Amino acid sequence: LFLATLTYDTLRFEYEDFPETKEPVWILGRKYSVFTEKEEILLDVTSRLWFTYRKNFPAIGGTGPTSDTGWGCMLRCGQMIFAQALVCRHLGRDWRWIKGKRQMDNYFNVLNAFIDKKDSYYSIHQIAQMGVGEGKSIGQWYGPNTVAQVLKKLDNFDTWSSLAVHIAMDNTVVMEEIRRLCQSNFPCAGAAACPAVESDVLYNGYPEEAGVRDRLSLWKPLVLLIPLRLGLTEINEAYIETLKHCFMMPQSLGVIGGKPNSAHYFIGYVGEELIYLDPHTTQPAVEPNDSGCLPDESFHCQHPPCRMSIAELDPSIAVGFFCNTEEDFNNWCQQIKKLSLVRGALPMFELVERQPSHFSNPDVLNLTPDSSDADRLERFFDSEDEDFEILSL
Repeated sequence: LFLATLTYDTLRFEYEDFPETKEPVWILGRKYSVFTEKEEILLDVTSRLWFTYRKNFPAIGGTGPTSDTGWGCMLRCGQMIFAQALVCRHLGRDWRWIKGKRQMDNYFNVLNAFIDKKDSYYSIHQIAQMGVGEGKSIGQWYGPNTVAQVLKKLDNFDTWSSLAVHIAMDNTVVMEEIRRLCQSNFPCAGAAACPAVESDVLYNGYPEEAGVRDRLSLWKPLVLLIPLRLGLTEINEAYIETLKHCFMMPQSLGVIGGKPNSAHYFIGYVGEELIYLDPHTTQPAVEPNDSGCLPDESFHCQHPPCRMSIAELDPSIAVGFFCNTEEDFNNWCQQIKKLSLVRGALPMFELVERQPSHFSNPDVLNLTPDSSDADRLERFFDSEDEDFEILSL
């Protein structure tokens, strides 16, 4: 609670800086040296959208909570990993946020998709209410799989981004399913996303010619989320090297997970420590100012990021990747196949061309089981973690 009252300047003295080490620092597929690129590291971290607990936002559902303090940490982490996908989609991985510098319209369009109000695509309001269909009451803590399932459902309304969201269940990524999803020969992603050629209308600042280009594209940008369980009560050490390699891939969106009932958004690692953004700071809800501009400084972590030992990671996580083109996806598949050859690295999931015969159909796989199954597994493992609905168990 004390941290919630600190200013950014104070926070700089409360957080430990990066260690002086020859080990490389990896941030979402980018490699840095602490000795020569510390400013670049901090700029990269600051440029990620940082979503924390907020207070005094409009009541969820009209009569529900006006703050998510104490229960919304995994929902905020879900927002962060999905926001990174939208940043890659609309701004590019090389985009950087600089305090006081005027940003392009697409940046504010991305940010507005997550603002704490009921009509934002991925707001805390939308996630909490959509979670009811996943068996989570408003105010209940989510696990990584649940938030992934909810975000996939909400993406259906985001015609501007026109993403293909795939959640790989049962520890298996089926390439055929993903290609079918991304190569769906759609005449148009949606009227709003693809204005008519003769129209001069911009949708959320989305240029007309880009909409036409998307309409003719044979590949919808892919957001791939893979819920995993890397052990029973603690992470199996055999998975650690594989997990590290995920942060080294240029397609990396990071990892959502954390410690039991305390979620974090992991964006990289250095040595044996994970680097993460922490949502456990309560800030006031933000509204546009008198001139209509949205104050955005509180959505960027302007102090050195937090770190924790990889061995402390709760085994229930979801790993994310973004493939903007089919070439990106093919490259990702090649990297995963090579990763299976790394000595001492146990694969976290399997990559297969076609759906194994023992699978149910994909639509069934993307549904979470009923609460009785989850309750039975929770009692079996005697854990506080609420994400035992992952089918790989």
